[in-house]
Amino acid sequence: MKLLILTQYYPPEIGAPQNRLHELAVRLKVKGIEVEVLTAMPNYPSMEIMDAYKGGEIKHEIIDGISVHRSKIYVSKSKSIMSRLLNYFSFVFTSYFKGRKLSSYDYLMVESPPLFLGYSAILLSKKLKAKLIFNVSDLWPESAEKLNLVNNRSLLNLAYSLEKKCYEKAFLVTGQTMGIVDNIKSRFPQKEVYWLPNGVDLNYYNPESKIESNFRKDNAFGDTDFLIFYGGIIGYAQGLEVILNAANELKSFDKIKFILQGSGPELERLMLLKTELELNNVYFLPPVNKKMMPSILFAIDVAVVPLKKLDLFRGAIPSKIFEALSMKVPLLLGVDGEAKEHFIDKANAGLYFEPENSNDLAKKVRQLYLDNSLVIQMGENGRLYVNQWFNRNNIANNLYDKLVQNV
Repeated sequence: MKLLILTQYYPPEIGAPQNRLHELAVRLKVKGIEVEVLTAMPNYPSMEIMDAYKGGEIKHEIIDGISVHRSKIYVSKSKSIMSRLLNYFSFVFTSYFKGRKLSSYDYLMVESPPLFLGYSAILLSKKLKAKLIFNVSDLWPESAEKLNLVNNRSLLNLAYSLEKKCYEKAFLVTGQTMGIVDNIKSRFPQKEVYWLPNGVDLNYYNPESKIESNFRKDNAFGDTDFLIFYGGIIGYAQGLEVILNAANELKSFDKIKFILQGSGPELERLMLLKTELELNNVYFLPPVNKKMMPSILFAIDVAVVPLKKLDLFRGAIPSKIFEALSMKVPLLLGVDGEAKEHFIDKANAGLYFEPENSNDLAKKVRQLYLDNSLVIQMGENGRLYVNQWFNRNNIANNLYDKLVQNV
């Protein structure tokens, strides 16, 4: 059985889609599927082609046994809508012309967003005689519209039309959360929609393994400092000002420190807000690769995971949740809906705070700071829960069984 994964984002880039797709590819290969990847020259999140790939000389490589084909992509640090569209559509065209030269496959799985990659996926699935699997990790364009990132009606109508066409052409639609699955089923009841959740490698993120962490020492944090950590994209959807505003309410607690590690379009604005509020308890750190994350999570006390207060996010489960819980790090979760049901109501793996409510977040930070036994117990609960429901090995095994049945 042969599978081609089509995605704009892939290692050595860092990020949730990159890690999720690569981990899935590696596990399906172990199961006996011949997996290949068609992707772009790595550039995310800096929006600059990585040095080793400049000039486009690396057109094919092997990463952990996975054959990776790369095509060109337009990148720009401009945040204009035109630059974003050029970024997306350049890869739509180059991926098609690169992909059409590849051999035939049984399945072609495309990652959305970016939704526009559906154009290339539909054409390639026909050219390569492959059944199309349309994998939805975010309900685009719905999320872009509700976040007010795109408000051009013509562009939105075009995107909704493409979304419908992608679902109709797909042999199978997969959704990363049950919220996504239910949304698609309600609009396209004739389509089979399969839950393909994100997950975690519990062997890699294992607090019982021999982990040497210099994170506190390297960043001048004391052993008794209580570290509240956010790691990931510094973007619009997260509403990260809630962390800075909560930190502003907790200035009198010398030991409580807030860390935001990553980069993204909101970084500059948040750094200015830190200066305006004179926050000496907030620290911005640059992004790191996946290899560093176990040692960082081993060193912190609590992970904070916020999103903006939108109905759209009631079905969202940010991937950073799994990594934190697998390392027995409890959550401060500012995400309502499916994530809250899983990790707060069922797992008892952290405390919930109302999204965008900094006062509520500050209150929950104080509660954990003053009760170390609660921090420890919730951390234990979290690892047990993700092992049961979000173990990457089980997720890959289930998808393998699904593909074998329909090859």
